[in-house]
Amino acid sequence: MAQDLKRKRAKEADARGIKKRQLSEEPEDEVMDHEGDDVESAGASGSGDDEPMDAEDGDGEDEDWGGIDGTEEVEAEESHHAGGKPKKPPTGEEVRSIKEATELFRSSSFKLQIDALLPNVRPKESRKAPLERFLLALHECILSAPSIPPRHPLEAARALLSPETTKTPKGKQAKDKGKAKAAPASVPIAVPYPLPLPTEDANWKVAFEKPSEILLVGSWANQVSVKAKDGLPWGVDVAVEMPSELFQEKDYLNGRFFHKRAFYIAAIARHIASSSKLNVELAYESANGDPRLTNLVLRPKNDDSPNDFTKLHAQVRIIPVLPSSSPIPLSRLAPHRSNFRVHNVADSSEDPAHENLPTPLYNTTMLLSATPKPHLLAAHALKQEIPSYVDALALLRIWANQRGYGEGKRMCISGFEGRGPWWSAVLEMLAMGEEPADKINTKLSSKRRPLGKGLSSYQLFKAALDFLARYDFANERIFVKTKDGHRFPAQDYYAHHDVAFVDSPSLVNLLAGVPLSSLAMLQHDAKRTLQTLDSSSPSVDPFTEVFLKENRDLFTRFDAVMRVDLSSSKLRHPSIHATLEHGSPAKALFASLDQILRAGLGPRVKALSFLHPPSESRPLTQAHPSTPSIIYIGLVFDPEHAFRLVDHGPAASETESEASLQFRELWGDKAELRRFKDGRIVESVVWDVKTADEKAHIPVMVVKHLLSRHFHVADGAVQSWQPAFDALVRLPESISTVYQSARIPAGFKGAMTAFDDLVKTIKSFDKELPLAVLNVSPVSEYLRYTSVFAPVALLPSSASLLPPCGQFLPTMEVILEFERSARWPDDLAAIQKTKLAFLERIAAALMEAKEGTLARVVVSDALNTSPIQDQASLEIVTPQGWAFAARIWHDREATLLDRIINESAHVPKALQALGDKPHSAREREEAREARELYVRRFVHAPRHHRAVAALCHRFAAFAGTVRLVKRWLAAHWLLRGHVAEEAVEILCAHVFVGGGGSETVPGSKERGFAAVVEFFKDWDWTAGLFVPLYEEKDAGAGAAQASVVVTAGHKGVWTIATDADKDGHMWTANGPDNIVALRVKAIAKATWDYLQQGAESGALEVKTLLVHPVDDYDFVVQLEPSVLPRYTQNVVADPTAWARKGKFANLQRQDGTPIVRPGFDPAQLFLDDVKRVHTDTLRLFYDPIGGDRFGAVWDPSLKQPRPFRVMNHFSSIPIPQENEKAKEKEKSLVTVNESAVLSEILRMGAGLVKS
Repeated sequence: MAQDLKRKRAKEADARGIKKRQLSEEPEDEVMDHEGDDVESAGASGSGDDEPMDAEDGDGEDEDWGGIDGTEEVEAEESHHAGGKPKKPPTGEEVRSIKEATELFRSSSFKLQIDALLPNVRPKESRKAPLERFLLALHECILSAPSIPPRHPLEAARALLSPETTKTPKGKQAKDKGKAKAAPASVPIAVPYPLPLPTEDANWKVAFEKPSEILLVGSWANQVSVKAKDGLPWGVDVAVEMPSELFQEKDYLNGRFFHKRAFYIAAIARHIASSSKLNVELAYESANGDPRLTNLVLRPKNDDSPNDFTKLHAQVRIIPVLPSSSPIPLSRLAPHRSNFRVHNVADSSEDPAHENLPTPLYNTTMLLSATPKPHLLAAHALKQEIPSYVDALALLRIWANQRGYGEGKRMCISGFEGRGPWWSAVLEMLAMGEEPADKINTKLSSKRRPLGKGLSSYQLFKAALDFLARYDFANERIFVKTKDGHRFPAQDYYAHHDVAFVDSPSLVNLLAGVPLSSLAMLQHDAKRTLQTLDSSSPSVDPFTEVFLKENRDLFTRFDAVMRVDLSSSKLRHPSIHATLEHGSPAKALFASLDQILRAGLGPRVKALSFLHPPSESRPLTQAHPSTPSIIYIGLVFDPEHAFRLVDHGPAASETESEASLQFRELWGDKAELRRFKDGRIVESVVWDVKTADEKAHIPVMVVKHLLSRHFHVADGAVQSWQPAFDALVRLPESISTVYQSARIPAGFKGAMTAFDDLVKTIKSFDKELPLAVLNVSPVSEYLRYTSVFAPVALLPSSASLLPPCGQFLPTMEVILEFERSARWPDDLAAIQKTKLAFLERIAAALMEAKEGTLARVVVSDALNTSPIQDQASLEIVTPQGWAFAARIWHDREATLLDRIINESAHVPKALQALGDKPHSAREREEAREARELYVRRFVHAPRHHRAVAALCHRFAAFAGTVRLVKRWLAAHWLLRGHVAEEAVEILCAHVFVGGGGSETVPGSKERGFAAVVEFFKDWDWTAGLFVPLYEEKDAGAGAAQASVVVTAGHKGVWTIATDADKDGHMWTANGPDNIVALRVKAIAKATWDYLQQGAESGALEVKTLLVHPVDDYDFVVQLEPSVLPRYTQNVVADPTAWARKGKFANLQRQDGTPIVRPGFDPAQLFLDDVKRVHTDTLRLFYDPIGGDRFGAVWDPSLKQPRPFRVMNHFSSIPIPQENEKAKEKEKSLVTVNESAVLSEILRMGAGLVKS
């Protein structure tokens, strides 16, 4: 079978070769034949993976490389021997191949993943035949186009717009007789003349003659095409060489070449549209929105004809190119040349000696018309010389497409559209090297040594990433190695280009016109990818992160995202020269945006990006491309500099210097002279902020100011979502105003100060206590900056100013540790009594030490009657109104509990010591519960607190991220009741320390929130997770433990292991279970979809992310908001609930002095009671942060009829029987009594339940 398959493929390959040789017999198809030879030779080098060549048909080079051919043969042989026979052990050659894969491709599995990926991003050979037939027909059609005599450019454009027949000149009629006749145009054609538009007094003319050469160029010709994003079609580029007699020597001036090029492409469009041989749709397309680069796009119509290549999903792009024998001298297109004869007073005022400035971008754009064929030959040579070039280029293009550096339907990074040759040139430079410094005559260029031609595709790809991550685009210039040296001196590129990467044919700067901000973003992405590839974290899958993951999502990519409406924008200093140089006013505006924002932001950001919709094709009646009115500006913060309050400029002594003038021109009225503490007097810009949250807005404030000053963009035209996210963790303005006006202490800083004062006071009680206090450890989210709302203080005097639904006083828990002593009792019950005595003594000492302090001993609820479990705490309210809850930690408890737990329950009575009574099973169960509580409360909680607090100081965005994620989970009724807050903090920490590298760490809470939501959406929690929370050296050992999910004895299905919790169930033992875990995943998916779609459409309402759907609940209980102390923290709190209700607005309440109850939350207490009573009947969901509703789901198993039993653990009701003669056994079936349960809930919640 394998031999038959090889013979069949050999015959197919021979048939294709015969077909291409037959095409070469016609003179007019010489170009296509030459291209076919290129394609055929390229296929012989191993790039055609769907139809491999036979070994005897290839040359020696193919045998040395092997490539896909060898793989196909091995697979064929394996399939031949798969008929039940035992497999042979790997041969020595196979073992060497596996070893080489490990050394050259990171790992053998990584190589297998690459091998599986590459065929899926390349076109299928079986679908290319219709395209080849279409290209032949297109070739014949273009060559049959009638000539158009020279005419005035405006007259010629009007003729193409009219439906009249284009006439053939008399001199051409005899020559063209029998070939083709002019046909009436089916549609009017607009000539896409770029700026400056031709005028009526133009003394030059446009004409059309059939092309001197038609050539298949680009990646399709060399078989290096890579599938585009978002289902875009394959691109097939056809270069049409315009005859040299159409041009004059001076056509490089004032865009005359581009005008003739535009008319030439319009004439081809007119002819194809009037032809009946090609059933295609025609459209214009301009790469990067540059009218000078307008091409003609042909898309097939689905007519099932032999030339219909619809199944290939491709489009043909016709590109007019400059002939090699053009009369236009290329020396006039050097970077320092000026090719506009346009006088602008504003531009020439600085240098009156020169009327026109250099036009490097204009010159480069003209040179691009001469590059398709040289780039085709250069890429073909690379394929022959570098075996891994094709695969390496494919990997690089896949990586770039996943990050928006190319075409797509979503927002793309500005400047990279149509930059395909540059990615190939990067690999060429790495393999072949740079031009020596002495040849280009500059000391600033440092030559890089060539890496050689024997690298694997992965090695070459990683070398390209390393180059992109390290290369200084702003200060260095790259000149790819050439045979005869470069055409223009290097000094021209340094002087007139912001960035330069000159190709090996020495024709163009491949990065001309690419914003430096986009290159900085490219560098940032390259660094991120390298860190991912070098990561050893088990939670990071390098292949998925690098090649498969979508990396164009705005909120997970940028720390700040702004949606800017430029429809009414205009430059502060418009320039005719800049408009003509960049090709359009829109592109000149983008260039100015890049320059000014980079200067204003400076080191505040690691990367700045402009994102806009990709260039779209347009009808032939539309001459110029549409300009996007909406763009997105993305910022990647540098946390070290991003939030500084002052920007320093030149010193006061340099007031009249150029730097000082530029500083004041940049900032306008924001710039001022200021004296600083060190005595300096410098130009400065000060950003006024009132809160810590506003400090994170400073980079956005900088952008808004610069947009307003230099581009007349109003603040309303700039949409940023930072304030909306801030509002989620703030109290309503009407409540926060009361706190501010009454000067009620609030905030994390005030809470930490109150805690420090409490510690000092307690440690000073040496005489009042029998044992000294060693440590006072905080274990509260309010003291580690991760609570959703900042802590507040509350005294009876200030509580009267707040409504009853806003008088919640949070309690901050602390742990007291005394010095070791043998005087502690050796009995667990006695230890608990001793703790009560200690707390009573501390309470008395506190109230005596500081007047106004309230301290009382609190014992847990009466339902927990275990005498050996820690239950007592000391409730403290400071004179300023801060509330604390202190517990005592005694390490002897763990030993005593272990003795009970580990005691043998089956020791015979004869072997038991006299007087020793074995503990019952119930006592051992109580000991286990007490032990679990002890470990969680006194061992893990303080350690977790210290680790999280350290992360808050290490990463500026971590605390805000945790607060937003907690708010999100609470709003969807999952926090605390199902997902512990400590588990949320650890999962958020995974985003910051999970092994992705420093470049992946979010710099803002909005980006951190989006990253956590994305993690929840994609997390396979069945595999477990290890988080290096404590930064211990044995993190690797802990990671191995995290791969095993331990669910025995645990209700929760999440396994979140840390260095201190190898089992991974310390904070997830009680939840979430499988149902809740799936619900978290579903809610995260819905949140993620809305977040991305809303951001790109501009319709994102942040508060909508927290609106919880209630359709899935069996019933929802509505509570009375006015009696809930936390209702003001509700996501959609109704201000009327705390509005004054009375005849007179200034009438004081007659409620008397309110009582301050630390931590009192009646809604949570009521929910706990319902959950305890109906734990076997209902599954409850509630928002613990200001929620006024809770949802419930019946246990579905209880709705099924079951026999009545005395201990059913749920309220039941008999099922009525329709048939009176039913068996007695069937009459005893019962089901859950829903009405009784609901009535019981209403009774329990009397005064609290509204409906």
